Amino acid sequence: MATNPEYKTINYKNLLLDPENPRLPKSMHNLDEKGIIDYMLLEAATLELMQAIGENDFFRGEQLLVVPVENNNYKVLEGNRRLISIKLLNEPELASVKKISIRQIYDEANFHPTEIPCLVFNTEDEIRKYLGFRHITGIKPWGLTEKSRYLYQLYENLFNGENIDNASTELAKKIGSRRDYVKRVLVSYELYRIVEDEGFYKIKDLDDTTFYVGYLVDSLSRSNIASFLDINISSNNPLENINKTNLKELIFWFFEKNDQNKTRVKGKSNDLNKLNGILGSTIACSAFREGKDLNRAFEFTEDIESMFFSNIQKSLTALEQADSLVHKINDFYSDLDEDLVQIRKLTSKIKQAKDEQLKKGIFGDAGDEF
Repeated sequence: MATNPEYKTINYKNLLLDPENPRLPKSMHNLDEKGIIDYMLLEAATLELMQAIGENDFFRGEQLLVVPVENNNYKVLEGNRRLISIKLLNEPELASVKKISIRQIYDEANFHPTEIPCLVFNTEDEIRKYLGFRHITGIKPWGLTEKSRYLYQLYENLFNGENIDNASTELAKKIGSRRDYVKRVLVSYELYRIVEDEGFYKIKDLDDTTFYVGYLVDSLSRSNIASFLDINISSNNPLENINKTNLKELIFWFFEKNDQNKTRVKGKSNDLNKLNGILGSTIACSAFREGKDLNRAFEFTEDIESMFFSNIQKSLTALEQADSLVHKINDFYSDLDEDLVQIRKLTSKIKQAKDEQLKKGIFGDAGDEF
């Protein structure tokens, strides 16, 4: 680090939680101490850390990084989860949730540390570079939403108004990452802010605690999805021509849940690859927008003739297998006759469509002359 922080041992009662900790969603910034503690207990695996400290004592090599504030207190910029664990090991009544587990850990703890090793810095800016390296490329990284929030804070504070390519290069150096990845994170967070500004399109249960910026970061690495949004990730102004209508549609695909509590597209690599293929095909894209599920729509990205042949062959194989088993069946299912009628109707429909296509091909040109 560029500065020489002062080492101090400070009583936990003089250490204050950071109400703007990047672990906290923006909507929960400026919570009071109890609110922060409750959120971190539910979302940040704090109980496990509390138990580890209670069993092994506080590891003095993991100093909290703090800055002085009024009344001889210090705000903790790095180590909020550790501070909460220590507070609860001394005052379990501070929590409003997980109270039974907290009491059990408190009662069984071998250690209840009160004096905490800290490194005291003069300003918050002196800590930022270290925090970026530790949490974005360190051994215990934040989630991608927290990463993007923190990176964007750095971008606004250190490079506001500068070329995003230059800013991405400098930020990548500071945190030990790749420039292209940093740029995708920054652009994705700008997309997130658009969605946030639109009230998350009133999608049920979607807010800043349930939104996954990682879906957008991964999407922008796929050319057809980026093109669907009219984003040129290689330009100096990637969002210059952003298609907000398509962005809204994409967010609905990712986050709106049906009656079975499922979304149309999961933010996983396999689904994103299929969606990328779909958006690269006019026919497949139309099918998906009309309601076909992801897998069915993806089939339309294949050559139509090949897909038709493949489906006919699969159906024929399945019927041949059923025919080989029929003599072994003692109890036929109740809807068999109805299904066989439906199969007959479909085969007749396919044959009729084929005959009409052939007839159109043979007589179409001659008919035009009359």
